[in-house]
Amino acid sequence: MSSRIRVVVAKPGLDGHDRGAKVVARALRDAGMEVIYTGLHQTPEQIVETTLQEDADAVGLSVLSGAHMTQFRRVAELLKEQDAEDVVIFGGGIIPEDDLPELEKIGVKKVFTPGATTEEIVGWVRANVARD
Repeated sequence: MSSRIRVVVAKPGLDGHDRGAKVVARALRDAGMEVIYTGLHQTPEQIVETTLQEDADAVGLSVLSGAHMTQFRRVAELLKEQDAEDVVIFGGGIIPEDDLPELEKIGVKKVFTPGATTEEIVGWVRANVARD
């Protein structure tokens, strides 16, 4: 079994912009992590299914569409239903600061807003996602 951190990077919903998600996926991969990028227009159900099938340690969601509360909440609910609450949820995108406390309450461990560097994201994942 690999001891490398496994991360699913996903674009939930109808948002069609994935450059940021691809940059983050590449940075995590370049840092030695195993990264599964799901592509555009994924449902929370598809994202959680991929996360479970890939035995991922974390799932990173990129949301620019404004649907972050719905998308993050549904992914967290589905992981809980599957007894996979140990999967670390993090994300990024255009997310108002006022929404961060509610996202934290539903189980999102970290949200990176515009301006976050890939070094910051890689460092946070390394520090906060353990591989058994």
